Amino acid sequence: MKDYYDILGIDKSASKDDVKRAFRKLAAKYHPDKKTGDEAKFKEISEAYSVLGDDKKRAEYDAYGRSYAGGQGGGFGGQWGGFQGGFGQGGVEFDLNDIFENFGDIFGGGVRGSRRQARGHDISVDIELSFKEAVFGTTRTLRITKNSTCPTCKGSGAKPGTDMTTCAVCNGNGRVRETRQSILGQFATVRECDNCGGTGKVPKEACADCGGEGVKRMEETIEIVVPAGIENGEMIRMTGRGEAVRGGTPGDLYVKVHVERHPTITRNGSTLESSLRVKLSDALLGASYGVETLDGTITIKIPEGVKHGEVLRIKGKGVPVSGSSRGDFHVKILIDIPQKLSRNAKKLIEELKKEGI
Repeated sequence: MKDYYDILGIDKSASKDDVKRAFRKLAAKYHPDKKTGDEAKFKEISEAYSVLGDDKKRAEYDAYGRSYAGGQGGGFGGQWGGFQGGFGQGGVEFDLNDIFENFGDIFGGGVRGSRRQARGHDISVDIELSFKEAVFGTTRTLRITKNSTCPTCKGSGAKPGTDMTTCAVCNGNGRVRETRQSILGQFATVRECDNCGGTGKVPKEACADCGGEGVKRMEETIEIVVPAGIENGEMIRMTGRGEAVRGGTPGDLYVKVHVERHPTITRNGSTLESSLRVKLSDALLGASYGVETLDGTITIKIPEGVKHGEVLRIKGKGVPVSGSSRGDFHVKILIDIPQKLSRNAKKLIEELKKEGI
């Protein structure tokens, strides 16, 4: 007969909690899905726990020693999780929350022993901005209907001036234990208490405004601060401004930005760009032109002999980048070539041509 105490590494005087702790520690180490896993060892420690974890079977095991046969039917099938028989027959209860409490990374981290705090749903909204608003930043005020923390009871669910009391359903634990019978035995799971929303407390007298729920569907005014330089399609995340939930934390509000196009100005990172059409004579002799920017019309000097496609820079009139610093504004020169020339203009061009211009 196997020495189940030796397999779990405990003394015969070990308490039931000691047995459970020893099993959890070894199961975390030898679980077949872990790098340090050993299927045969995991079967062995599970068999030992099925006997020593049950008061009746443990008493029989201690009394009959080598002649004890109660644990022999508790073997495993070809895979670690397929019990072939016996574990449920003696009333052994497997508490999945307890077993996997300290190694929730099994199955991709989906099992946890501690209660996870409830969280409200996230909300997504869209806003439209003008090109100038996106460059310099702005604020927007939205009115959103959502589940919000009750303004009367501040989320407690209790009538103002009254006390909270221990939830009678979960006895203040915030969680309730449910046991179900299967062919593998009894399996226990723990879920959040519906009566108190996982808080362990319920109001002696419910808030009349929210009916004791602590949250209320209502219209809320939210001011959105749009940072300077935001680009089309970007998202602004506002933590805790989403849906409120009883006994938990609110979700987040996500604001998606849509930026309108400007008729004459485009953006390239921190640089703003536009084009300027100039007459051939002005390109040759130089001139002054007004350029439309987001700061208003700015007069720039076109140098003599400027080339078609040449870019002139207006410093510090682009997109804000940090503090008072801004990018530049680039103006691309487009020289208008006349389609028809007067007789006098042709003579002048001929003279220029003779001079090699």
